[in-house]
Amino acid sequence: MAAARRITSSIISRCLSASPRSILLRGGASSGIQRYGTAAAVDEQPITPPVKVEYTKLLINGNFVDSASGKTFPTLDPRTGEVIAHVAEGDAEDVNHAVAAARNAFDEGPWPKMPAYERSRILLRFADLIEKHNDEIAALETWDNGKPYEQAAQVEIPMLTRFMRYYAGWADKIHGLVVPADGPHHVQVLHEPIGVAGQIIPWNFPLLMFAWKVGPALACGNTIVLKTAEQTPLSALYVAKLLHELAFTGSTDTGKIVLEMAAKSNLKPVTLELGGKSPMIVLDDADVDKAVELAHSALFFNQGQCCCAGSRTFVHESIYDEFVEKSKARALKRVVGDPFRKGVEQGPQIDDEQFNKILRCIRSGVDSGANLVT
Repeated sequence: MAAARRITSSIISRCLSASPRSILLRGGASSGIQRYGTAAAVDEQPITPPVKVEYTKLLINGNFVDSASGKTFPTLDPRTGEVIAHVAEGDAEDVNHAVAAARNAFDEGPWPKMPAYERSRILLRFADLIEKHNDEIAALETWDNGKPYEQAAQVEIPMLTRFMRYYAGWADKIHGLVVPADGPHHVQVLHEPIGVAGQIIPWNFPLLMFAWKVGPALACGNTIVLKTAEQTPLSALYVAKLLHELAFTGSTDTGKIVLEMAAKSNLKPVTLELGGKSPMIVLDDADVDKAVELAHSALFFNQGQCCCAGSRTFVHESIYDEFVEKSKARALKRVVGDPFRKGVEQGPQIDDEQFNKILRCIRSGVDSGANLVT
C-alpha cells in the first residue's frame, strides 16, 4: 500500500504542467455550466462523452442482475445535473446474496486454491484489458465524477493498470516464515487467504481506490464484495466486467459507522482509510513562487476532493502578504470548465451536496472572522 501511495504522489506533479487560461466556472450540479472571463459570461455547451453506458446492474457471481427489490437510483452528470443512467440499488438482501456467492466461490471455487503464479497471470491479463480500454474507462470516470478527462486518461487509468500489475507481481511472492524455537520443534508461519473481503470505495478517485482494495485482496486469493460510491458506480462496473469473474476508503464519519457496526457484531477485522486536514508549512526562506504552485495544486487537485488535500497552509509572517497575493493570482488563472475539454484543470464538484458544503465552509470561515480573498 505504501508503494501505491508513493506512485500516486506523482499525479500531483504531473498536473502542474497544465497551461493556465483566465477562465472561471461557477454553479452546482443543478445549475448547469457558466464560464466567466474578464468580460460577460458565455454559456458553454457540454461535450458529449465518447462512451456508452453498458453496465448498470449488480454484478454478483459473474452475472449482472437486477436488485432484489427492483429499485434503481440515478447517477448524475456533475456538469449539468442530468441523469446519466439508472443503476440497480442494492439492499440487505442483495448484500446477503453477494456474500453467499463470494463465500461459495472462496470455499468451492478455484481462485484461492490455484497456484499463486496462475493468479498473477490472470491479474496481469486483467491489467492488459484495462490498458486496452483506457479511453472508454477514462470517459466514464470523467462523465460520472467531473474530473478532467486528461487527468483520467493520461494519469489515473494508466495508474490503475500499473497498480494491478504491481499487485499481480506480489501474488507468488507472499511467503511464510520458519521461526526459531526452543527445543526440537518446528515452528512455521503460513500466510493464507482470509476469505470474503467486504470493501467500500469513495467517489473522489473511484478506480484508484478500486485498485488499492481489489488488487491486494485478489492477489492473496480472497474473494470480494465491493460497494462503490452511489455518485460514481459506472467505471467500477465497467472494469469489473473486464475481469468478469474475477478495505474501505471514505469519510471519517462513515468510517466511524463501519467500525461501530463491526464492534457490535462479531469484531470483524476492519481497515479504515479516512480523510484529514493536511497542513503545508511555508518558511521565510522558501521559494515563494514554487510554494504557491505547490500549495495551489495540493488544495485544488481533483477539484479539492482528496483525502490528503493540503487544506491548511501556514505561512511565515515575513512572506505572508506576498504569498496571499500570488496565491490569489494563481487561483484566478486556474482553467475551469467542461472536464472533457482539452486544457481544463478543474471540472465541477461531484454533486450539489459537496458544492454546498464548500460554500458552507467558506461562510463559516468568514463568520469566524477570516478574510475572504477574491
